Amino acid sequence: MDKAVERTIEAVMQRQQILIYGDYDVDGVTSVAVLYSFLRDMGGEVSYHIPDRSSEGYGLTRESIDSALARKTDLLITVDTGITAIDAVRYAREQGIDVIICDHHEPASELPPANAILDPKRKEDTYCFRELAAVGVTYKLAQGISRRLELEEDRLDQYIDLVAIGSSADIVPLIDENRIIVKMGLDKINYDCSIGVEALIRVAGIRKNWLDVNQIVFGMAPRINAVGRLGNAERAVEMLTTRNRNRAVEMARILETENNRRKSIDSQTLKEARQLLKQRFDPATDRAIILYQEGWHPGVIGIVASRLIEQYHRPTIMLTIEKGLAKGSARSIHSFDIFQALKECEDLLEQYGGHKYAAGLSIREENLPEFERRFLEVAKRDLTQGDLVPRLKIDGTLLLDQIDTELLNIIRRFAPFGPRNKPILFASFGVELLKGPRNVGSNHLLVQVGQNGAVFNGIGYNLGPLVERIPASAHFVDIVYTIEENEWQGQVSVQLYLKDIREIDKQPAETA
Repeated sequence: MDKAVERTIEAVMQRQQILIYGDYDVDGVTSVAVLYSFLRDMGGEVSYHIPDRSSEGYGLTRESIDSALARKTDLLITVDTGITAIDAVRYAREQGIDVIICDHHEPASELPPANAILDPKRKEDTYCFRELAAVGVTYKLAQGISRRLELEEDRLDQYIDLVAIGSSADIVPLIDENRIIVKMGLDKINYDCSIGVEALIRVAGIRKNWLDVNQIVFGMAPRINAVGRLGNAERAVEMLTTRNRNRAVEMARILETENNRRKSIDSQTLKEARQLLKQRFDPATDRAIILYQEGWHPGVIGIVASRLIEQYHRPTIMLTIEKGLAKGSARSIHSFDIFQALKECEDLLEQYGGHKYAAGLSIREENLPEFERRFLEVAKRDLTQGDLVPRLKIDGTLLLDQIDTELLNIIRRFAPFGPRNKPILFASFGVELLKGPRNVGSNHLLVQVGQNGAVFNGIGYNLGPLVERIPASAHFVDIVYTIEENEWQGQVSVQLYLKDIREIDKQPAETA
């Protein structure tokens, strides 16, 4: 950190050209936006570049260094990328460009020859928390610079909403420092957000003051991701950093349009992937899914991989093939380290990088059959049959009449919820099924349940297929759920968000 701080301050003070180079996902976009805004506000000569996914591909390359040279770059700062870019960084240094890497991905055995590397996953790193998103690491650089220059501590508060968005969207564990960052960022988003974030919230139709991690992950993040998946992610950076309110709204509308286009492509790709699964996947023997095909859009296959995991609960790799090269995304389940699995096959790969649950990779088309064989062997070795069964960890049992405002206030104190700080999961046994279940909307389950005089509505998102398990004659069910407030047309009510439901023969005696 000392080296990174000193070199960045030197570049700002001497009016050197600083180029911030980021990734095209939400974590990368917000990392670029935070550091660009911070250095711009310090008076630095700073610009940014995010590679086009289709024409430039992933990560730092020799071509991107040539582009930096054309900009007369003195200092290149990578965010959310760079930890495995050994050749590109070496080339940059040979050409006289200094390099600082801000990343959070797993490093290889050899590190790039950068001037400074900030990555809490370095084996020799002694920082107290290893699970920061890249935007968190970038924010730490801004903190280091602020402290060295003895700037006011609250100067950085204006960027904390972006740090929360990037951290939430990258699905890092919401514990320790991440939980504090996201809590502070949510407060800013709900009550005092930046111009760009405000524009995005309005276009997405999200209600402020109620916004939480779910709204970031499912409402805001897809719109930021969409411009990077289908085109140039720099449009999202412009929205998040502009000081012009009209320009922010204009860019937010572009994000909305791109997201709608992404949904259409996403739906078609998922349909094709499921058709391919019928031919290539045997659920009785295969403990991972590997699909590849020409013509798939590289910007959506990561989303489709996540959808397949929801359905089949297996590590999933999806690749699109173009001119003999397959590129794509890998997603995993809790009990399988997909980065380490790729490492075991690295002699077959052109490039790869990521972490335990998500990674990117490229491979020559002729190596695909052998890669598929070896990867499936690794999955079969490391995963048991039990690992392939989704599990719910229930935190406690309740009678429905125990649910009240006091309990809801206690639950709120555990927020914000996310990975490794999951929403508190309750089970209630032998509740009366008053209405439903019905399949509503986009495959959601709707019920009304009662117990000991207490009556609640329950909704299970994407649980529509469970309707078939509950016959129309059912009177009593067991349910697993979280408890949240729901606001609809100005009315606020307590609602149960169902995670599972099953019919029982009769009401247990203790709840009668």
